[in-house]
Amino acid sequence: MRQVTEQPQEPASSQDVADTPQTTETTPDAQAEAPVEAPTDTPVEAPVEAPAEAEGDASEEASATEEAAQERPATPAPAPRPTPGAVRPTPRPVQPPAPPVAAAPEATEVGHTTSVDREAAAAFGRVDENGTVWVRRADGEHEVGAYPDATPEEAVAYFVRKYEELVAQVDLFDQRLRSTELGGKDIVAGVSGLRTALAETRAVGDLDALAARVEALATVADEARAAADRARAAHREELRTARLAIVEEAEGIAGQDPEKVQWRASGERLRTLFEDWKTAQREGRLDKRSEDELWKRFSHARSAFDKMRRHHFAALGEQRNSIRSDKEKLVVEAEALSTSTDWRGTTNAYRALMDRWKAAGRLGRKDDDALWDRFRAAQDVFFAARTAANEAVDEEFKDNLVVKEQLLVEAEALLPIKDLAAAKKALAGIQDRWDAAGKVPRNDLGRVEGRLRAVETAVRDAEQARWSRTNPEAQARAGGLASQLENAIRDLEADVEKARASGDARALSRAEEALRARRAWLDAAQATLREVR
Repeated sequence: MRQVTEQPQEPASSQDVADTPQTTETTPDAQAEAPVEAPTDTPVEAPVEAPAEAEGDASEEASATEEAAQERPATPAPAPRPTPGAVRPTPRPVQPPAPPVAAAPEATEVGHTTSVDREAAAAFGRVDENGTVWVRRADGEHEVGAYPDATPEEAVAYFVRKYEELVAQVDLFDQRLRSTELGGKDIVAGVSGLRTALAETRAVGDLDALAARVEALATVADEARAAADRARAAHREELRTARLAIVEEAEGIAGQDPEKVQWRASGERLRTLFEDWKTAQREGRLDKRSEDELWKRFSHARSAFDKMRRHHFAALGEQRNSIRSDKEKLVVEAEALSTSTDWRGTTNAYRALMDRWKAAGRLGRKDDDALWDRFRAAQDVFFAARTAANEAVDEEFKDNLVVKEQLLVEAEALLPIKDLAAAKKALAGIQDRWDAAGKVPRNDLGRVEGRLRAVETAVRDAEQARWSRTNPEAQARAGGLASQLENAIRDLEADVEKARASGDARALSRAEEALRARRAWLDAAQATLREVR
């Protein structure tokens, strides 16, 4: 649908010529300047006779009124524009009609009908004795145009229909303004078009009321444009907020600690954010300054992340090369030790190699596993040989195990110890034979050594207990304490007698209590003395 900003003017098609008599609109300037007769080489459109291609339409609509035929103009190929002299051979020149505009058909396309009272509209027009049509307005009468070879009623009716077309344009714009979402430019262009059409169209009707209505619509249009501007600004802010959220998330990803970044997940998220950015652009564009600023930030974040990732993996590659070199050296050392028969020394050496392997760090899973398989294979060779050698030795030591188990039976028979001196002597003989018996299999070593150690510990504890009881220092300490307590008891007994003699019950109670405590301590000291003696 074309916008209503097009200026409504009289159609100039052959159908218009067939349906309506040819008219001319004059202005004072045109009357003064136009020639009386048209040039002979200018095509002239006859005011009465219609072209041949329009005659069929006129005959088909013969039963319809002239008004109905004029209200439904067809749109065939444009006919030549008539000259003023050819239309009206009078001394007053006539201005040719303006180019056709599809305003009235446009109203018909949307199914809009006006409610113009033609009789009321015609009351604003008149035709003078020269056939000129005038329209009455608040500031006086204005010349509209001429309708040659027609009755005054037909002339006024024609220009009333021009007024109807203008009203249809206003109605259409009113409808679109209130029922659709017009952009700010469309609103401005629509109001401007109506004002221009109102100023330029020659019509008969209540033009002042229509002008007031256009100005009222202009006020509504201004409010609608302001609302549209606010809605557009709010929408742009929503778009900017969404775009800013994308940028800030991208900057957060780019600002992570390189040692803690999950590179795969972060890279996928940045790609998703880039798709979100393109989607947001399709939904609406921001102003150039905001668009450029946010895009630069977003692009910088993506570039920074990519640079950080390249740097990280380059450093990681160097680090892995160093780790690979260190582990390859460890593998070479392990393989060199695999044939050693120094069981104890080589075992310690393999432990040291394992510590260095753990400290070296990790490669990629595939490379690390390959080197570890070589390292472990070298260890397996050595430890398999050591196990075989130990098994051969253990076979030789089985007879020694039998001897030591018999010695353990003798040693354990000494418990519990009743005669310390005899037990010590017997244990010494068992220990000599134990050493002479030699080694036992490795798996039995801890068991038999532990049983003999338990008998040795029991004999040593018995000897220590005996020493504690016969210690001269302990005897001296116990004797001195007993002597001190005996002296204290004698003094307290004297205090008791004095308190009893004086009748001091309180002093007597304290003295008797202290005496009982010293006598208890003396009994304990004498028991200890008897034990150590």
